[in-house]
Amino acid sequence: MKGALSFVRSCPASPLLLLNSVSSSHSKAASRFGRVKAEIEIRVCVNRTCRRQGSMETLQILSGIAPPDAPVRSCGCLGRCGSGPNLVVLPNGVFVGHCGTAARAADTMADLCGGDLDSWRNSLEALALRKRAEDELAKGNFSDAEVLLSQAIHLKPFGGFHVIYKDRSAARLAMGKMDEALEDATEALTLAPKYPEAYICQGDAFVVMDQFDAAEKSYSMAIELDPSIFRSRSFKARIANLQEKLIAADLP
Repeated sequence: MKGALSFVRSCPASPLLLLNSVSSSHSKAASRFGRVKAEIEIRVCVNRTCRRQGSMETLQILSGIAPPDAPVRSCGCLGRCGSGPNLVVLPNGVFVGHCGTAARAADTMADLCGGDLDSWRNSLEALALRKRAEDELAKGNFSDAEVLLSQAIHLKPFGGFHVIYKDRSAARLAMGKMDEALEDATEALTLAPKYPEAYICQGDAFVVMDQFDAAEKSYSMAIELDPSIFRSRSFKARIANLQEKLIAADLP
């Protein structure tokens, strides 16, 4: 396994379009998992006026329920001050105002990505369960987190499914359920092939299972998708741990 971590040394280092056109041509969902026919990007104004109207909460909700092909990001002023929280959908320039409640966020995602409104409301309920599960994970209550995340998956949310599977993978790995953790990470990647955090979870599972070459490939893919990950302390700790295990595995 010599040179298995060569990607660490060669890892690459790491404009808002002001669109006022209001279009009615929205991308429709391609599957029950919330994939849209063409990728769109939702940008939420977090400038002062919209922030006072609750745009940070809108950003968090939309990010939590969005399907993987509809990334949600913050942006500066969209020039519609007073009608916020405001957002714009690229590349078509669909402008949405007054998106200040969870229900309005769900309605907006249904319009943009397709699917019935009940499925999007399930996404809101699943998001609430996931947030509770993340709190339990932070406390080390992995079993409680697994239960909450399983409940969220049972709701079959239209968006955010991939994040729930990723979180349950982390919970199950902490509980020693290696095979199930790997299955969840793989499912998250099936739903969102460009989701770097799921590759990290997959790599973590491979490390625990002593599949070091596979772990290296998963970590490498995470860096390829998001080079900024390599600068995080937690990721550097993962690499150091993998290096130690590789060295130990090569000892006679």
